[in-house]
Amino acid sequence: MRAQKSKLTFLLMTLTIFSFGQGVKKDKSDSGAQEMMIRIAAIEVDSNYLNEYLDILKGETEASVKLEPGVVCIYPMFQKEHPTYIRLLEIYTNKEAYETHLTTSHFKYYKETTLKMVKSLKLIDMEAIDAETMPGIFTKLN
Repeated sequence: MRAQKSKLTFLLMTLTIFSFGQGVKKDKSDSGAQEMMIRIAAIEVDSNYLNEYLDILKGETEASVKLEPGVVCIYPMFQKEHPTYIRLLEIYTNKEAYETHLTTSHFKYYKETTLKMVKSLKLIDMEAIDAETMPGIFTKLN
């Protein structure tokens, strides 16, 4: 439990540092603005593979956050009543960081090894409603 809290704190501190350091510009006409890419991945995993899938997913998310400067957050979750319904909150510094993420060896390993385990996958692109205020939420975890 303590290790899990430490990892969560690290992820959220990274998001906070990025958000305050870089800022998020909503004006799409400013060509110099870096826009975060926010996505929710909705995944249903075959229950026969759930434990194996979770082990592989944990390794992939840890490597992504640790090794990729453009990955702000990959936060995996599951529905309490349906543990095979996985949701990932993914935040990248920009679209280029996401595209780089797709080429990494740890992501390719995850994708190739879990292909038979995933019953469905839906990628939902999101937009922050209040990008200026939201990073303050994460400072409360310290």
